[in-house]
Order: sequence, then C-alpha cells, then structure tokens
Amino acid sequence: ALLVCSPVAGGAQGASAVAAAPLSLRASVSERMLYVSRGDSVIRMYDVAVGTDEYPTPRGAFRIRKIVWNPSWRPPNSKWAKDKKAKAPGDPENPMKVVKIFFKEPDYYVHGTGAEESLGSAASHGCLRMASDEVAELAKMIMEHGGEPREENWFMRLLHSRRDEKVVYLKNPIAIEVTG
Repeated sequence: ALLVCSPVAGGAQGASAVAAAPLSLRASVSERMLYVSRGDSVIRMYDVAVGTDEYPTPRGAFRIRKIVWNPSWRPPNSKWAKDKKAKAPGDPENPMKVVKIFFKEPDYYVHGTGAEESLGSAASHGCLRMASDEVAELAKMIMEHGGEPREENWFMRLLHSRRDEKVVYLKNPIAIEVTG
C-alpha cells in the first residue's frame, strides 16, 4: 500500500526545507517496508517482500547508481534457479517486471513482482520486491533526484514498447540503507 506523508510542522519554511533536502531510502527487513525520505521527513512508504532466511537481503549502506527499465531476466547460478529459463523484456513471466533498481551490484535490486501477495513477507532470493506500479513510481523519483529526470512521454514510449532494455546511470547516486 502506498502511504503519502507530508510535513506538518514548520509551515511553508518547513516544506521548502524538505523540498531542498536530498532523497534517501531505508529498507527495513523486519518491518518489510521501504521508506523514502527527504531530510528528516518520510515522503513515501512502500510494502516490500524481502529475502528468506536461506537467501537473505544484504544489510548495510549502499548507493543506487543504475536503473534498468524493461529488464530481461537471466537465471542466476543458484540451485533455486537450476531449471529456470531466461525471460525477455516484457515477457509476462519475467519476474523483474517493469524496472530494477540496483542497490548492491551485481545481484541485488529493488524490482517489481507478479506475486504481489508476497509483499510484506520474506519471499525473495535477497532482492526487495515491490508492486510494479509502485516500483515504477520509485524509479522515476530516484531518476529525478539522481540527476537523470525524463519527461513523461519518455516513460510512456518505454513502457508501451516493453521490448528493449533501457539502462539509466545516475549522475548523483541515491543513498539506501538496508536495516535488520
């Protein structure tokens, strides 16, 4: 579920201070939540699925430097993926869905999921899963604050075709902290 929080204290001055503050993310593995903040104000909260005990989500401070829209999926060299087949961008069975946001390269990212019932649980192989429309919203926000904004028609063309991967490298990496 998407929750929007706005600053109450400080009036217009407080709101402008929040608008000028850098964007940062914090994922809480125990709460199964991803918080988006500007300064001390949480501006968005998202339900996420986190890694299982066998495939835990890595903890620590990371920087988001790369986003891949319409990602293909290649099975990792891991026993759980032994019989899995690669999926092209836009394939309905592609587990990445519309976008993946790298936080610990090369193997860990925030991505969409077709298994939205898994949100709020430990169900992934270490990545943070989100509802597809919410991860797209998050990726747009990260691009804007990371120095790579795009016009809405760029996203419309990209999401309409769904055939080609598009990699975006951020000029200003965005901080993300993953806590226990």
